[in-house]
Amino acid sequence: MPGTVQAIERAAAILRTLAGGPGRLGLSEIARTLDLAKGTTHGILRTLQLVGFVEQDRVSGQYQLGGALLHLGTSFLDINELRSRSINWADPLAARSGESVRIGTVLEGRVLVVHHVFRPDDTFQTLDVGALLPLHATALGKVLLAYRAGGPVPELERFTRLTLTDPRALSGALEGVREAGWAAEIEEFLLGQAAVAAPIRGYGGLVVGAIGVSGPVDRLCDSHYRPRPSLVGYVRDAARAISRDLGATR
Repeated sequence: MPGTVQAIERAAAILRTLAGGPGRLGLSEIARTLDLAKGTTHGILRTLQLVGFVEQDRVSGQYQLGGALLHLGTSFLDINELRSRSINWADPLAARSGESVRIGTVLEGRVLVVHHVFRPDDTFQTLDVGALLPLHATALGKVLLAYRAGGPVPELERFTRLTLTDPRALSGALEGVREAGWAAEIEEFLLGQAAVAAPIRGYGGLVVGAIGVSGPVDRLCDSHYRPRPSLVGYVRDAARAISRDLGATR
């Protein structure tokens, strides 16, 4: 049997070090942690950077995991990278919209909320991080369903009289999401509540998550029960910004 390839072993060790670190790491810190020469470490980092597995911060010169790793489909990296790359855009979205912001991805046939920014006011709110939401009855979920490649259709449980429980009606709604590039939810999961969401794309254009705002119908919708165009624009702008940070092309 042939022996192992040392360069690959070292590259894997660098990726594990970055994945387990508290944030970005410098060249010296990585080399010291792995007991490697700086020159060797720098050469491997540059190669990993070229293939998108590692990114270097232009200001500090430190390194972090790259968006291309999302394309490999590793759930741990998907969730943690999605959260870390989205934080910088979620707070401004909450400030611009005046509503709460949630970011989600698919987990076991539901939407897992990986990040939640409270509505910027003094009202009592509950943190939703870790909550599992239905795919067919939420704006986040409809975005994720619309761009999902195959997979079983979830059980279409009814939550309100407006919940889409007919497979053909849901299929039509998802086609509309793909055409528009965003999804809405108006009293389909909770009475009196509405939401707007847009897809977050990773390396290669793969949809890896969704970001959205949610709040009372009378704040998110106009007099015709349609989401306010300004909110839709804010959400789509934030989704595009996160997607660029994750390495998605236009």
